[in-house]
This record gives sequence, structure tokens and C-alpha cells, in this order.
Amino acid sequence: MQSLDYRVIEQAVEWLASDRTVWLCTVLSTFGSSPREPGSMMVAASDGEHLGSLSGGCVEDDFLERVTNGEYLLPTVVVRYGDPADGQENSRISLPCGGILDVLVERLSPQPESIDHLELVKAALAGKGDQTRHVRLADGTHWLEKGAPIGPRVVRDNAEDRVEIRVGPVARLILAGYSTVAEACATFAVSLGYEVVLCDPREEVTRGLAMPEGVEFVPLLPSLYIASDGACGASTAVVAVTHDPRIDDLAMMAAVKTGASYIGVMGSMRTSGARAERLRRTGGLSEAEIARIHMPIGLDIGSKTPAEIALSIMADIVRVRRGKHHVRIDTDTLQP
Repeated sequence: MQSLDYRVIEQAVEWLASDRTVWLCTVLSTFGSSPREPGSMMVAASDGEHLGSLSGGCVEDDFLERVTNGEYLLPTVVVRYGDPADGQENSRISLPCGGILDVLVERLSPQPESIDHLELVKAALAGKGDQTRHVRLADGTHWLEKGAPIGPRVVRDNAEDRVEIRVGPVARLILAGYSTVAEACATFAVSLGYEVVLCDPREEVTRGLAMPEGVEFVPLLPSLYIASDGACGASTAVVAVTHDPRIDDLAMMAAVKTGASYIGVMGSMRTSGARAERLRRTGGLSEAEIARIHMPIGLDIGSKTPAEIALSIMADIVRVRRGKHHVRIDTDTLQP
């Protein structure tokens, strides 16, 4: 299933190809409470037909009313919602919990250049390579450059009067084997918008298994799935939390041969040291490959329960995806 942002761009291309002008909206920044993160998109036509969302309600209604009334005729405009004092094209909408939302609105006419540009954006969202989309605010000029799979989704360059929007495939989590921690990770990941795949060939473990809605179950040895074509990309995290070396070690050996942006396995510092030695001796992994593996996995938040451990794991995955640096702390809190 394609991401919502992919479907937004796909719809924009269809409308442009049908000789319809579209307004492409992108969340630039949020302050306080906001249900949609920077980089989220919505597209609308002049009759109010639309796809996607910016806030989940009131913002969309206000924006669509303005579009159908003939506003937003400039190539680009930045709209601020939730702040009565500031912001270009200030809105009359107040957000819940005092939140503030900045939205880039681009008016795209049905020209081949606009269609070609969005086709490239659509390809990036489909997994054909991460891109950075540049939009000059003064005149709406836009172009693409090769981007990175991690880091902030939106950067506003005030000196150049432009925004940079990272576009790429939806984040993916591969869980190598079932455990209560893996199940909790899956629940968190689905709520964060991740595509989640759980691999486990052990029928005695997965018999009668009921995973959270939105999780794909593959009854296959995780290492085989991880190594298969198209399974792992730059937006993929691979996590092993079974405490079974036959599952976890093989998964790590396969994952380091892929472009996955996050690879982690659960265990204490002592068990992690023993695993690293096994991976060197038996798996033949290089020091550079072992250094790619987060072990012990997760942030040090004093985790004890499966849910707390899963929280620390997903927090670390998000940290890496957002390009935030972290000094790993020696901790034995994640015990087998």
C-alpha cells in the first residue's frame, strides 16, 4: 500500500494532466500540538476537491474555503495557522492546545514542467531514490536534487528565501522474529506511520499470533527476507529482539549487507560483546559492519518492561531517522 503523500502527488499529477490547476500544500513547521509532521502534504483543486491533510480538520476547511473563493493566486505563499499576530496570509483559525502551523501553498498550473516535476517526486516516494525538493518562495521555482534518507524533513533557508523538503519512501520496520518486545515495537511503529513487517518461521512461536492491525507477517527466516530484493532500503530499520542467536545473529549478518539506515539487536553490554565476537569469528563481519549494529539497542531510559524497552528502541530509530546525534551509554538495563 502506498503512503498518503504518494497518493497526494499521484492525484496532483492526474489533475494537472486533466488540465486542472492544483494547490499543493506542505506543512513547513509546527509549534506546540499538531497532528501532522513537517513535510506532510495535501492537494486541492479549485472546486474544493482534495486529498491528504494538514491538521486533521479545521485547517483544511479554512484553506478549501479560501481556494474556492478564488484566493491564493500567487505561485507560492506561506500561511500561518494558530497565531493571530504573525504570519504571511494570516489565518483566522486557532489550533487546539495553542499550536502553530506554517504551511507552504504552491499554485501549480497544468504545464508539462509541473507534471514532470511531480512525476519525479512520485518516483522518490515510491522508493526510487531519496530527493530534496527545493522551492524558491519569491516566485515558486522548484527543482530536485539527490537527498539523504535521514535528517529533518523540512529546512527553511531564510538567506536564500527557499525551503528544502526531503521526499522519499515511507519508513519501514522489519522485526526479525517474534517476542513481546517485538509486538510492542510493532504497535509503536504503526502509530508512527511505519510500514511494519514481522518475520518468523517458528510455527510453535507464532501459532495463533494476533499482531496489531497494519503489520505484515511473513513466516520466513528473517535473514532470508532481509536479503531478498527490495526488502531493505535507506528508509528501513531492522530490529532483532528474540534472544535467540539463530534468529538474531543471522538477521544482523544479513542486515549489514543492505542499505538499512538502522540495524539493532537487544541484549546487555555483556551479551552484546559476546555477540560481536561471534559475528566476527563465525559470521566473518568486518569491524565497519559490526559498528553499524546498535547493540545494546535503544536509548538508555531505564527500560524494564517489554513496552518500555520497545519505547526506547523506537525512540532510537526515530532519533537516527531525524539525524540526531547521540552518545551511546554503557547500560545493562536491557536484560534478556
